[in-house]
Amino acid sequence: MSLSVERMLPGHWPEVRAVYLEGLATGDATFETEAPDWGRWDASHLRACRLVALDEGERVAGWAALSPVSAREVYAGVAEVSVYVGADFRGRGLGRALLEALVRESEAEGIWTLQASIFPENVASVALHESCGFRLVGRRERVGKLRGRWRDTVLLERRSRIVGAD
Repeated sequence: MSLSVERMLPGHWPEVRAVYLEGLATGDATFETEAPDWGRWDASHLRACRLVALDEGERVAGWAALSPVSAREVYAGVAEVSVYVGADFRGRGLGRALLEALVRESEAEGIWTLQASIFPENVASVALHESCGFRLVGRRERVGKLRGRWRDTVLLERRSRIVGAD
């Protein structure tokens, strides 16, 4: 099966949301418990650096996007990564293709630091990020509750060797 990574368009949203819901169902993807509507999602993510992976039938198999970490100008080059792969497509290298493309897009947009906050139980996601140049910064213990249970996250970051290297 061949997959293509392309810019996410508003028309992809229903399928992007469906993949997001599959991630939510795992219990190890995010603190969120429901998928937002398009307006809320659109407002919380950078306009650039929104990608989808499409299968041969043009169905969304996964997606990746960036969110700003702060509204302060000094952090304009720092963004948080989201990568989601549909349940039927996991384990096929799609996450890597999306994350590598997202890194390239982020550098083209002048972003010098990418960060990811991941539940440590999501071993596949931690390994994916590390294989794409992210390093472990630390562990945040009992940082938030999900469905009444305290959860830790690990913070990983990737510093660009191109943007902000001076």
